[in-house]
Amino acid sequence: MNGEPFRYVSGSFHYFRALPEVWQRRLRVMRASGLNAIDTYIEWSLHNPQDGIYEWSGIADIETFIHLAEQEGFYIILRPGPYICAERDNGGIPYWLFTKYPNVRLRTSDPDYLYEVSIWYNKLMPRLQRYFYGNGGPIIMVQIENEYGGFHTCDRDYLLWLRDETHKYVRDQALLFTTDIPDLNIKCGKIDGVFATTDFGIDRVKEIEDIWNTLRSVQPNGPLVNSEFYPGWLTHWQEPNQKRNANAVAKALRTILMYNASVNLYMFFGGTNFGFTAGANDWGFGKYAADITSYDYDAVMDEAGAATKKFALVRDVISEFMDVPNIEVLPSRAKAFGKVQMRPIIDLLSDEGRLSLAKESSVESIKPRTFEQLEQFSGLVLYETDLPEFEIDPTLLKVDQLRDRAYVYVDQTFLATLSRENNIYTVPINKGIRKKLQLLVENQGRINYYVANDMKGILGNVTIQKHNGQLQVLENWTHTQFPLEETQVKHILKYVESKQQNSPGTGTGSLNHGPLAYYGEFIVDDIADTYLNVRGWGKGVAYVNGFNLGRYWPLVGPQITLYVPGEILKIGSNNLILIEYQLSQKEISLDSKPQLDG
Repeated sequence: MNGEPFRYVSGSFHYFRALPEVWQRRLRVMRASGLNAIDTYIEWSLHNPQDGIYEWSGIADIETFIHLAEQEGFYIILRPGPYICAERDNGGIPYWLFTKYPNVRLRTSDPDYLYEVSIWYNKLMPRLQRYFYGNGGPIIMVQIENEYGGFHTCDRDYLLWLRDETHKYVRDQALLFTTDIPDLNIKCGKIDGVFATTDFGIDRVKEIEDIWNTLRSVQPNGPLVNSEFYPGWLTHWQEPNQKRNANAVAKALRTILMYNASVNLYMFFGGTNFGFTAGANDWGFGKYAADITSYDYDAVMDEAGAATKKFALVRDVISEFMDVPNIEVLPSRAKAFGKVQMRPIIDLLSDEGRLSLAKESSVESIKPRTFEQLEQFSGLVLYETDLPEFEIDPTLLKVDQLRDRAYVYVDQTFLATLSRENNIYTVPINKGIRKKLQLLVENQGRINYYVANDMKGILGNVTIQKHNGQLQVLENWTHTQFPLEETQVKHILKYVESKQQNSPGTGTGSLNHGPLAYYGEFIVDDIADTYLNVRGWGKGVAYVNGFNLGRYWPLVGPQITLYVPGEILKIGSNNLILIEYQLSQKEISLDSKPQLDG
């Protein structure tokens, strides 16, 4: 740098996983560890949630984040994608591309995709140009794509186009780079004229010589860089919380630094997948697995931004190679606010529920439509049709290409759950007087890695068996949309305030007639973080003061508590809403400690 030897030790902090009110506090703790750079993705879908609509304020205020990082003395490593993975819905690519271009091929030289990327970069990059290092700013590196060598399509034309499109804005004011897993076709990910880096965790440090040699095979000279060194790991629902040994992390970091390499710790601070932003994985084996709401990641800082045991060990290692500033690290504050009595307010499938929580008009079509065809990001879609006369008793109902989870009702009586995660797509239905088939389909998060086009809802046919074994396709569907976004939550609050609601019953136990919206209030006398403990409940979404905390699923875990930032609380009365799909209780608690291990 400027003619002098330079090495960076950075930490990943994604601005969109923490409220902007805490960005500076998180950054200061990271600076206290000795880091001299911050690594962050830019999430296209956050800033461009609908075609032609752009967000740059609040949690999307990337310029303020960059400014705060610079104030704390950091360089910045920018990773604008446009695909970022990051365990985010659709890898950070907007879902509406599937609506606009049903056959779009993401991450390729598909003209439609390139056209939309060019529009996005033309909106994004001019905002960032003054922050590039050559223009006097803190951004020293800008990534091209993300782990492209691991993608199943090796489209060289796309990579060269994206290189040139990025260079059009960056010019030579920051270093363009790529990141690739060392043994997943790193030659594909390498782009002419672009600096190559690799990524690996503690489990692979024993092969570090081989990894560096692999990197040297595509880039014979230049600094060695591990752009994603994993001190923790991601976690899916229905699996144990992933952990990495703190001493092993420190030892591996020391090994990397002894090679005079630069390194980025992914994640240094993980944060939270608020709302419906958590993605899912497939890994290329056809096994869908949804990511949990917490992105604690067993990182160097925990979900609430507190320094962990790893923090002290990592700081000690960094101090062996670089100067560490004398910055006091203050403990984070969390408080228990006790139990909250919850009462059922609205049955989603009732007339009142549809009026309050669904989009105004339903959609009719012969075939089932996807979320994307309905222009819906997430939440639920109710598919309804009349059942024909059964030729056999029972018959077998089958849903082809279900994405991701369907609650099956007949005349609003619960029958079974179908699940993409568990490969359950069929259920027997008995002959009777019941007429209306209802499939309430949940989007559990679009795949963020490997699979490029993960549309949601029912993508195939819904069939029942006839007496000769042939399948009868069910048609003439009515779609009722429950996006469960801020607008719908406001309707619940208005419904509560009107005091005109008829209680749908106690709502305790299994919900056999559809999801219920629950409401409760709690008093806050001192603003602090807290944790919503949903143990005993089933599966759903939680909102505090209208803020979507994210999905919960304590029935399978491992995550039991949802992080509640103190910044969304207020002195006095606060409200809590749960949209519960399966199993309910009479109360819930707000605790002072998280439970991420089941």
